[in-house]
Amino acid sequence: MSDKDLSWKFAEDFVVESDEMLAARQHSLEQGVEPISPGMGAQIAVIAAASRARTMIEIGTGLGVSGLWLMKGAPQAILTSIDIELDYQQSARKAFNAAGIPVNRARLITGRALDVLPRMNESSYDVVLVDADAHSVIEYVEHGLRLARTGGTVLVTHALWRGRVPNPVQRDATVADYRTLLREIAASPAVHSSLSTVGDGLLQLTKVGD
Repeated sequence: MSDKDLSWKFAEDFVVESDEMLAARQHSLEQGVEPISPGMGAQIAVIAAASRARTMIEIGTGLGVSGLWLMKGAPQAILTSIDIELDYQQSARKAFNAAGIPVNRARLITGRALDVLPRMNESSYDVVLVDADAHSVIEYVEHGLRLARTGGTVLVTHALWRGRVPNPVQRDATVADYRTLLREIAASPAVHSSLSTVGDGLLQLTKVGD
């Protein structure tokens, strides 16, 4: 194992997840739904805490792992989470309840994100997390930047797409979409951007103007 791989593993193992997070992670893996890594979850929580987030929106509920991390960082926030799978959201709700998150702090919307997002209020969220269908990542980020307030942050998981984005040999459609997104974001004056290698890549975008 290379020094970089050892450092990555050490950073991931450094994170301590709560019993509720571990249970949600295990359930997610059993259902074949890939959750964010512990290291990515911890980084998301830090960003939510540093943002003093009061309003957060998540594109892709999954079985609640990412939502638990968001609410750990901002326990007084209201989280809106969108997913097309009702069964997933029911599992996420159980995970939230087990973690003591009040029902009125987690608003779960079942539906296709690209149908739901246009109805959400512009410039209304402190943190936007994109953790959904990779094939629509560019559209999700466009919506996320519209929904984020000035000074708010859009977080995009899987930004290195299982290590395929940095590999020039990989040229499938999903990889191409992530590369296009990263190239356009890097040149955009509308955001401060950072690409972290935590998990399989976390793109962080802070909105600096409309």
